[in-house]
Amino acid sequence: MLSETIPPPKCLLEPYGVPHRHLFGPGPSNVPPRILKAGAQPMLGHLHAETVEIMNHIKSGIQYAFQTQNNMTLAVSGPGHAAMECAIFNSVEPGESILIVVNGIWGERASEMAERIGARVNTVVAAPGGHVTNKEIEQALVKCKPVVLFLCHGESSTGVVHPVDGIGDLCHRHNCLFLVDSVASMAGAPLHMDKQEIDILYTGSQKVLNAPPGTAPISFSERACQKIFNRKTKPVSYFLDMSWLANYWGCDGKVRMYHHTGPVSGFFGLREALAILAETGLENSWKQHREVAEYFHQGLEAMGLRLFVEDKKCRLPTVTTIVAPPGYDWKEITAYIMKTHQIEISGGLGPSAGMVLRVGLMGCNATKANVDMILAALRDALKHCHKSRV
Repeated sequence: MLSETIPPPKCLLEPYGVPHRHLFGPGPSNVPPRILKAGAQPMLGHLHAETVEIMNHIKSGIQYAFQTQNNMTLAVSGPGHAAMECAIFNSVEPGESILIVVNGIWGERASEMAERIGARVNTVVAAPGGHVTNKEIEQALVKCKPVVLFLCHGESSTGVVHPVDGIGDLCHRHNCLFLVDSVASMAGAPLHMDKQEIDILYTGSQKVLNAPPGTAPISFSERACQKIFNRKTKPVSYFLDMSWLANYWGCDGKVRMYHHTGPVSGFFGLREALAILAETGLENSWKQHREVAEYFHQGLEAMGLRLFVEDKKCRLPTVTTIVAPPGYDWKEITAYIMKTHQIEISGGLGPSAGMVLRVGLMGCNATKANVDMILAALRDALKHCHKSRV
């Protein structure tokens, strides 16, 4: 007879109290009580009629948020990275060319993902805090002849919202799909999937939508579906294979089959988040984030701090990048603000590492009262943190 030889871990024999923090980094954002309550509802089977109905509601909510009529619209079970891999793994086959606009870490990540599946990766690289022009993109399309162009719309590592107008048309003139990452920008900056001729668009649940991480909305145009469902090879990932996910989400007109056990409680939260967005109105959400960001930027400049993105039109409303104050250790600033004010702000990431502080104001966190709180915390940190005289 077997008996246990390893005792129960002591850390699990006592409750753990999670502190309340103001999550003003680049994500996740704070989850409002209404969404927390939705996620705490009784568990359902992943193919129960009520779960299927909730999934249908989510699909409609994503279509509204993305401004698309695409039938092939769903939420991937996983974070934004899962949606990124789903988009790339399904649309690009080994040996095919992909063109990636690198305007921060997410272009770098997309490049590595595409490289891992044997794609021929080509890049157009923007300077940190900048963007590439449509002319540069068109020149690269002509040269590289890609099947997909990847662009991060809201680059949270650099604080850039990249212009999108006209790129979809360029891609289609060169027989290329247009793939856009909107994890940090969806519902916080204007984006219109159908009008801007975007073929594949995805986002995350934990930014402006204020839902817990773990579900990732994604949508595919008819043009994208033609490519995806006429592949010569199977996608490298079974879990992210759109032929299965399309059925699981009722997008293929067939009887739903078991593929995986979806995050049912995550679906509850995502549905509620999309309901809040529908009640608020997309244009109102865009306006709220723009006005709060402008108020924040004015306050920062009044303090003598400098914004990393010089072109005002290209400043991401949801995540602001501040040039790290000269003479200070950015790690000391973020640690002080966390310890003293229970506020999370972040340092740089990827090409902006060591260069900036990043502050996220997304969804319910995007208020002028929160801006005032952050500005006060920054003033306090600059007063108490060590400043080098060198």
